[in-house]
Amino acid sequence: MTSTAADVVRLLTVRGETLAVAESLTGGLVAAEITSVPGASKAFRGAVTAYATGLKQELLGVDPGLLATRGAVDPQVAAQMAVGVRKALGADWGIATTGVAGPDPQDGQPVGTVFVAVDGPFATDSGSASGGKVEALRLNGDRAEIRRESVRSVLAVLLRELAGEQTGNERAQDTEQNGGF
Repeated sequence: MTSTAADVVRLLTVRGETLAVAESLTGGLVAAEITSVPGASKAFRGAVTAYATGLKQELLGVDPGLLATRGAVDPQVAAQMAVGVRKALGADWGIATTGVAGPDPQDGQPVGTVFVAVDGPFATDSGSASGGKVEALRLNGDRAEIRRESVRSVLAVLLRELAGEQTGNERAQDTEQNGGF
């Protein structure tokens, strides 16, 4: 368990919100990281490991035309995976990973090309979307290192989104509930 995963679970729990995960290259590692946190069941709805390209369309609703023209390793695919898992599993937040861990390039993308996405609820007071964030990564290392860094990165993006969404009152409640941390 990482402190990032623990922070994600803590913030989701304080906010009374839930998370769903769509994974490709990480093959379940994001879900495993989240569920390693005690109390994760209060916030974690579940995960879809859509490793095969066709499953991204069938289970997550990724546009088949997009998959046919751009392949599975694409920022729009990552974004649609996050939206799709959020809807499919009835969660407030959806996160997704897609990319190339190696050893060979895929869909014309070199090893280490990764896209992570976060989709979240609309902030009612600002009128802007909380989610809809995609980050492109160019990672170095072997297959295991690329997958580990993809997990770390998607959780970090989600944590930034969650922390940025908290109002001062929610932060005060969170601090009070967690012994002043």
